[in-house]
Amino acid sequence: MHHTTTGEKILRGVLITLALVFFLFPIFWILLMSFQTNAQILRIPPSLFFEPTLINYTSLITGELQTAAGSLKLEFMHNLWNSVILSTGSVLISLLLGVPAAYAFARYKFRFSEDIAFTLLSFKFAPPLLVLLPLTLYFQAIGLANTYIGLIWVYQLITLPLILWIVRGYFEDISPDIEHAYRIAGHSWAKTFMKISIPLARPGIAAAGLLSFIFAWNNFVFALVLASADKQPVTVGALAFVTASGIQYGQIAAAVVISITPTLALALFAQRYLVEGLSLGAVKG
Repeated sequence: MHHTTTGEKILRGVLITLALVFFLFPIFWILLMSFQTNAQILRIPPSLFFEPTLINYTSLITGELQTAAGSLKLEFMHNLWNSVILSTGSVLISLLLGVPAAYAFARYKFRFSEDIAFTLLSFKFAPPLLVLLPLTLYFQAIGLANTYIGLIWVYQLITLPLILWIVRGYFEDISPDIEHAYRIAGHSWAKTFMKISIPLARPGIAAAGLLSFIFAWNNFVFALVLASADKQPVTVGALAFVTASGIQYGQIAAAVVISITPTLALALFAQRYLVEGLSLGAVKG
């Protein structure tokens, strides 16, 4: 029996290692590419050994890209700032709207409550192209086309359903008796919500906020159609590296590394909340 257990441990270790290599190798390869020139990247056969260069990163930070056809202006750092504004703004608004709504769906059963909740969730799964044409026309009519406010509003289709459903499951896991006891002590509904419900649901709220931020950060289609160059996030801004004189693979790789760093840092920082929040709240439906 002891041998079987040891064998299982070894097999589990091998399988986990293979899975990690499989999923992390593309990120590792992109990291290597970001320190190479185009000539080094395109050589055949590819090599793990090369003389690293910081030219891709300096091009992105300074905004000057030297190509075979001459100098090219880059707006990558501005695109990065756009991503921060759009993702942070949409998550904050979704938290303000979604957390009280999630509490209402968890605690109060009213007519059509499940239908409304499911309709809100279905927005997350609707193809973006389905809503883009009418949205473009509406936004042009009311002056929201190519504005941060307009884009943050559209991003609610991504962030709000996630926050609503994850946090709702978390509120349902909290015993209403704790809230009732606090209310009997003479406190208002609003104070009970702020002092009891929200602190107890904090891991779920943090997990939902983090996931929403990642989904908003990675969005491509909404910003591509509804925004011009000065409002576009990094996902769309990376298209600038496909030029008439060729594809700047090194710059694309460096852009990928820079653009995934904020979400990766945030995920590592909030890892405890993410695991706790998703394992407790999201499994209940």
